[in-house]
Amino acid sequence: MSYRELTMIDVREMLRRWTAGHGERRIARESGADRKTVRRYLAMAVQLGVARDAELDDDVVQAVAQAVQARPVAAPSEERAELALHKDQIAAWLERKPRPLRLSKIHVLLARDGVRASYDTLRRFAKTELGWHRRPPTVRLDDPPPGQEAQVDFGEMGMITGPDGRRRKLWALIITLSFSRYQFVWPSLRQSTEDVCEGLDRAWMFFGGVPHTIIPDNLKAVIVQADSLSPTIAAAFQDYAQARGLFVDPARVRSPKDKPRVENQVAYVRESWFQGETFADLADARRSAEIWSRDVAGARIHGTTRQVPRDVFETTERSAMLAAPTEPFDVPTWADAKVHGDHHVQVARALYSVPTAYLLRTVRVRADRTSVRIYLGAELIKVHPRMPPGGRSTDSNDYPKEKRGYAMRSVDSLVAGAKAKGEHVGIYAERLLGGPLPWTRMRQAHALLRLCDKFGAGRVEAVCQSALAFDVVDVHRITRMLRNATAAATPSASTTTSNVVQLPLPRFARSLEHFQTRASVAGEEQP
Repeated sequence: MSYRELTMIDVREMLRRWTAGHGERRIARESGADRKTVRRYLAMAVQLGVARDAELDDDVVQAVAQAVQARPVAAPSEERAELALHKDQIAAWLERKPRPLRLSKIHVLLARDGVRASYDTLRRFAKTELGWHRRPPTVRLDDPPPGQEAQVDFGEMGMITGPDGRRRKLWALIITLSFSRYQFVWPSLRQSTEDVCEGLDRAWMFFGGVPHTIIPDNLKAVIVQADSLSPTIAAAFQDYAQARGLFVDPARVRSPKDKPRVENQVAYVRESWFQGETFADLADARRSAEIWSRDVAGARIHGTTRQVPRDVFETTERSAMLAAPTEPFDVPTWADAKVHGDHHVQVARALYSVPTAYLLRTVRVRADRTSVRIYLGAELIKVHPRMPPGGRSTDSNDYPKEKRGYAMRSVDSLVAGAKAKGEHVGIYAERLLGGPLPWTRMRQAHALLRLCDKFGAGRVEAVCQSALAFDVVDVHRITRMLRNATAAATPSASTTTSNVVQLPLPRFARSLEHFQTRASVAGEEQP
């Protein structure tokens, strides 16, 4: 099997099964991971001191995942790599119509083309990469222990007319307990993950408990990618299974014998409950289905067991089930998102900030009704409160330090930066931003700070001091004064090392004698 880096939810599922007492073989079979991979993760958990009854919080799962994934992965063998180059051709031969080629013949054809790989390597490659395998003989499976298993399937019932007169297709989520054959029917107009989770929760409330394992069909709401060896379960539904404490063992594609106890109930539900009935709306259909599940399907003598399912459930199976949920499950949304150059990812039309270290990386995002959690592989890198569409949640600590004030439009940071340039520069900035709408004059404050970088803080300090004396609060005037002073400045003045630069006299300045109103007399003191 080719190397696959496990994500946060994969590692948590593996450790969760381990804490539930599952062996390595079972964890590998039901989670889709290689047994050696399972062994590495479990060994690392023991090495890190994780107890079997420990709480699997994000820190524990992240520590185990990072410790294992930090190890280098061995490159595939030369034979395996050479077979990978002919993967499409091998798949075509195995799926050839009307008859596929035998693997031994494929080995001969590959050798004829110069592919040097043993038959055993080819066989392992075909099994792990192409899903090739021999079908095992069909056997009749014994019933599981009480409370251990429930089989789940969606069945099409027919058309239903709503209060608006619109006719829509009605589906029924059927949950059958494998031991007692007691079942629950939940009508629905959709087959989304939210509808499946809602129907399952209503079933657990109806039964008064939760089975340890469910065997669902390959619904898109539950299974993202169906595979006979390693199906990919939807992340949102995996969250639901973890919250309810049950395990998911999906049936194979086009294999109704994997869930026979619910498969043959679809026609029975349609004929016995739905056909010939009229419902006012969906809520009326759900009330009717619950009564039918308890008083008709649950009270009949089952054709296989020859017992009443409800009686068997009440006497034997109820006590073996897990506790029923007390509140509905908040179904999350999982999605891949790219961290853009503005430090934000977009989730459900809202923006959430991410630290600078993860810019331009693709992250995994989990969003529920109250929070948004952002992961990179198995690492939780950020948590935000859930925002409505068009909203934004920004943590200023995610920005570089020198950009935080500008990005967050902080008036206080601007004033503090001006005070660092000089006392009167700071006072001038306070005057600029002291009005009722300081944000409208933030550009002038930024321009004042840029003048300090261009002309020097000492010159700007002197000009601000003069401008404040005449109550001139205008950055354009400050700029002109600095340019004129710089043009008229003497070399000695430009090389002074004082903090405050003494500016030259104005161009048209006159002496005091020019303003005398009468001639002075020798020896007479001027008024």
